[in-house]
Amino acid sequence: KLQFLYLIVATRAPAAPPAPQGTMATSSPRAECEVRKACVVGGGSFGTALGMVLCKKGAHVNVWVRSAAQADAVNRSRENAKYLPGVEMPANIHFTSDCAAAVAGVDLILLAIPTQFLRAFLEDHRSTFPVGPPIVLCAKGVEVGTLSSPFEIVRDELPGKYGKHLAVLAGPSFAKEMCKWLATNVTVAAENPSVAEKVQCMMSSRAASFRCYASGDIIGCEVAGAVKNVLAIASGSCTGIGLGNNARAALICRGLSEMTQLAMALGSTGEAMSGLAGVGDLLLTCSSELSRNFTVGVRLAKGETLDQITSSTNSVAEGVATARSLRDLAAKVGVEMPICEQVYLVLYENKTPADALRDLEARPLSREKRPPPAKHTDCM
Repeated sequence: KLQFLYLIVATRAPAAPPAPQGTMATSSPRAECEVRKACVVGGGSFGTALGMVLCKKGAHVNVWVRSAAQADAVNRSRENAKYLPGVEMPANIHFTSDCAAAVAGVDLILLAIPTQFLRAFLEDHRSTFPVGPPIVLCAKGVEVGTLSSPFEIVRDELPGKYGKHLAVLAGPSFAKEMCKWLATNVTVAAENPSVAEKVQCMMSSRAASFRCYASGDIIGCEVAGAVKNVLAIASGSCTGIGLGNNARAALICRGLSEMTQLAMALGSTGEAMSGLAGVGDLLLTCSSELSRNFTVGVRLAKGETLDQITSSTNSVAEGVATARSLRDLAAKVGVEMPICEQVYLVLYENKTPADALRDLEARPLSREKRPPPAKHTDCM
């Protein structure tokens, strides 16, 4: 049924109306294009799954990992046992700890390193990347301290000649489902429409049931990707407390409002909020225990400490660090984000999820608000 749905979506998408000012105009119909060789920087579950998608359409894929021992283990066993146990690696994927070799001669580069570690990696490999291939940012979050998004981190750390080749990938995409070739739709955003469309064609794969939509709303995609992880912790806590579907629906709806207000304040066109990167990824992440952030929330509500949770998992739950930086970013631009504020207090001020819920429900009654008009700032 999922494959049939993918076929319908792929072949019967309605024609788009004229794009409003500031959004990406719709060009002539596009099709998949060949990728001969690609590099994924970061061999976690998501980076590995993205590499497998490209392998499915015939590309040879190098996956860079920091540890030579991890690379050797995956290449020998044909399994990324640490992050995707039980998933057999295709023959045309190769893991390596040599970044220069990994990016040599590639058509496409995907950066799938967690946001909090991205800058340090780029500082060490600033002159390693070839100029010309699109560089797609796949991390989601806000850097602690600088309050920078992944796009801003890369723009700051790589020379200006790379800037016109940058794109952002966002949307509902669990790695475990991607590896089973279950239908997955995402958004690819870039400042240059031709770059977004090029990456869209390179990443889309009917063989892997992986479909990309092009966008110009980089800010919206990155804000959505950061905020949804924090909201997923709140949603997991609701489940852990034992609240019902009504509470989860309310949290997702009010969380979307917080996300939209922050994105618009930072200069988003708003295009991403109602799309795959916004409401799509928010619904997925807030509704499934496949989400690392959702699972963190469940475990917090059941009484585990943050230290106990983080020390017992291999994968990074981006929402934990993002809750801190997001709080600072919201304060900087003057946007009220009460749900995200309570997540911060639970994570870092020892507040219980039950007390956080009580305080949210005790807020003064108010009207539902329209998001403010977009304005540009020096943030994100």
